[in-house]
Amino acid sequence: MKALFMLTTQRQNCNLRNGRFLGLQDPKKQMKTMLICFFDQEGIVHWEFVPPGMMVNANFYCDVLRRLRENVWRKRPQKWQNQNLIIHHDKAPAHRSFQVSQFLAKNNMTVIPHPPYSPDLTPCDFFLFRKLKLRMKGRTFDTIEEIQEES
Repeated sequence: MKALFMLTTQRQNCNLRNGRFLGLQDPKKQMKTMLICFFDQEGIVHWEFVPPGMMVNANFYCDVLRRLRENVWRKRPQKWQNQNLIIHHDKAPAHRSFQVSQFLAKNNMTVIPHPPYSPDLTPCDFFLFRKLKLRMKGRTFDTIEEIQEES
């Protein structure tokens, strides 16, 4: 049996002044937080926020994949037995780097190609982001940390 894990990222925008949430009016003052999430048919396997100011490069993404493997081992032991994981991610530069390709090959992780402009392969829009938006709709947050805690 192979395990399929989807990668999704979602940016949550907010304006902060002195740690207070001001809304989304001025794009120059927006602070962003990025959520990286892997899930399968049973639910979320691994998620983490990208630290503020951090770029998702090949090194960072390999570290994320290491943590994903650890979580698969802990949360989905039945899928870990054959250690052949299938992953679907988009064509972001970090995902296509040589370093990430080497890591995936070394760790027996197969990538499902992401076709261009395919709305059929956006389950995150229907499954994950919708739930996040419903949970946070109409709420006010004072800090990015509060947004992350509630996500």
